[in-house]
Amino acid sequence: MRANYLFTSESVAEGHPDKVCDRISDEIVDLVYREAAKTGVNPWGVRIACETLATTNRVVIAGEVRLPPSLMKKDKDGNDVINPSKFKAAARRAIKDIGYEQDGFHWKKAKIDVLLHSQSADIAQGVDSAADQQGDEGAGDQGIMFGYACKETPDLMPAPIYYSHKILQLLAVARKKGDGEVAKLGPDAKSQVTVRYVDGKPSEATSIVLSTQHLDESWDSNKVRAVVEPYIREALGELKIAEDCKWYINPTGKFVIGGPDGDAGLTGRKIIVDTYGGAAPHGGGAFSGKDTTKVDRSAAYAARYLAKNVVAAGLSDRCTIQLSYAIGVAQPLSIYVDLHGTGKGVSEDQVEAAIRQNMDLSPSGIRRHLDLNKPIYAKTSAYGHFGRKAGRDGSFSWERTDLVKALKEAVKTKAAA
Repeated sequence: MRANYLFTSESVAEGHPDKVCDRISDEIVDLVYREAAKTGVNPWGVRIACETLATTNRVVIAGEVRLPPSLMKKDKDGNDVINPSKFKAAARRAIKDIGYEQDGFHWKKAKIDVLLHSQSADIAQGVDSAADQQGDEGAGDQGIMFGYACKETPDLMPAPIYYSHKILQLLAVARKKGDGEVAKLGPDAKSQVTVRYVDGKPSEATSIVLSTQHLDESWDSNKVRAVVEPYIREALGELKIAEDCKWYINPTGKFVIGGPDGDAGLTGRKIIVDTYGGAAPHGGGAFSGKDTTKVDRSAAYAARYLAKNVVAAGLSDRCTIQLSYAIGVAQPLSIYVDLHGTGKGVSEDQVEAAIRQNMDLSPSGIRRHLDLNKPIYAKTSAYGHFGRKAGRDGSFSWERTDLVKALKEAVKTKAAA
């Protein structure tokens, strides 16, 4: 592991075209869970994989679902078909909350197509009853998922992505409050922070990049910097800004046309922004728009939960965990732990054994342990799925550190044996 180096991560705001699509897809996941609870449908039976495309005043929602009756209607022949009205309403609410009321993309004027269809029976049979554990759920797909944690920030996240997110979060809050000139910023923005590491620890920011949409066409790069610099400095907090730090604020100049009017958006195109900013591996599967039988989402949450608890327990300063699954099979095919040479008197084998002892990593086990069958996903769609505060509504349950004591005891028992 290198001791002295530069590392960079980027983030994108909730108004970025891809993030608009992630938000709509996750609003629809929440809608399905909410309607299931409202109508007495068992949330364990919810199935949805929803993709969204957005461009100039156009939104297309597609995917496969298993829906509660309240989201269905009868066609002219008496067959059950999907009722698009609530899906369209959810999309419009999301676009409005993000802040799009522009000629090229407006929450009220955009045309919305709902092209959802029933889940494939071939997929459903493997998910509903696992091949290796009859009566329990199988994984909704094959794949690999990673979780990561480190001691660089209070939330045990890598510093570059942590600060990149924070810049955009502060600007979004200020923009929506509508106080002063910051209210003239638009919803679309991207940030990027380069951090210098000394002796393996974040030392200072050496470059800061921010491109943000603005609604006043007279603004240039200097004006934008004057408006946003106080928020950037606040976001960086205790991280020193190097004396020779390079600032690139709207480096191409004017940025008025933004969001899906400026560039098409798709669900799932910002998976590194969603996770660790490139500081840790990614399995390749997107999270947004998926119910938690899809291990792309649930197992990535479980891996982060376990890695964070390992670091919070003081067993290591850094931890990467990989899980792997096969479609229709409940239990993971493998569990891999890497402590990156920072283990505190414990081995990777001991941590792997402690993990197996303390958490059922089947899709059902993850959903039970983290209580995932809830409408808690829209708020994950921007500013990262990790490094967030666990909410009273059950959101970000994978950020809890309630497994610390059990992991410590399990490792201690294993070492004694």
